[in-house]
Amino acid sequence: MDWLSRLFRVALERIGIATESRLGGSLHFFLYDCVKITVYLCALIFAISYVQSFFPPERTKRIMGRFHGIYANIIAALLGTITPFCSCSSIPIFMGFTAAGIPLGVSFSFLISSPMVDLGSLVLLTGIFGLRIASVYVILGLLLAVLGGLVIEHLSLENEIEPILLQLQPVEQALPTLSRKERLSYAAEQVKTTFRKVFPYILLGVGIGSLIHNWIPENLIISLLGKGNPVGVILATLVGIPMYADIFGTIPIAESLLMKGAELGTVLAFMMGVTTLSLPSMIMLRKVIKPKLLGTFIGICILGIILIGYIFNALQAVLLV
Repeated sequence: MDWLSRLFRVALERIGIATESRLGGSLHFFLYDCVKITVYLCALIFAISYVQSFFPPERTKRIMGRFHGIYANIIAALLGTITPFCSCSSIPIFMGFTAAGIPLGVSFSFLISSPMVDLGSLVLLTGIFGLRIASVYVILGLLLAVLGGLVIEHLSLENEIEPILLQLQPVEQALPTLSRKERLSYAAEQVKTTFRKVFPYILLGVGIGSLIHNWIPENLIISLLGKGNPVGVILATLVGIPMYADIFGTIPIAESLLMKGAELGTVLAFMMGVTTLSLPSMIMLRKVIKPKLLGTFIGICILGIILIGYIFNALQAVLLV
């Protein structure tokens, strides 16, 4: 979308704001990224929601119930890619899977995959960082989801589920047969609903990104998150965890950090920490699982994200060619 970048650059310069200045550069980054991400967002939500209309929770549970062992974890992780964009939205589906008797580790494979490697992340990362980086990101994210679920299954932590979750009774419903018009209407409604929920985080994320891009000294970013700091990945992961946003709000920040000299794996670890382990989602999850299981889940995700971050840093020279 270079034409859009040029359009905003010309518009700002015509009203007397030089885009080479800090203020002009910040305004250009903010306007361009807000519009670009909004276009991506609406197109993605519509397309993904149309696909989701074929996979209501009841059908998804039946599909998962046909598989066992590692194959069930793989299917759960893949199904996570066509479900909600944020971790808080994934937890009710996780609860439904567990209440329906889906193995605990399989449900957690879904819970890890859903916010981290949805189809939106693939398309957005492709648009910002390129297909090579986006593909490796999705592959490693799915691998973390599968292995994380297998570890939880191996630890036999079924007794670490809160009684309230065990008391939930799965409701058997007839699967609706929707017409094409109804699916399109559903997708359009999902665009409206999700956009209203997500847009404030886009504004916040792009706003932070524009400040990083034009106001924070490059040497500061490099010293904290560049090659000179071997614990930059760990720092970025831990900083990202308390935040709450989705892929659409974190990508502008990651883009700005990378342009300022942060390492690729470090900014992707930050993104994963924000989208997978946000504080609100962990509070919600604590309501239905006990501290030991919650701590195990968080620990697996943190270690996996950090490892993925270092892998990306090691491959940065190849991936950014």
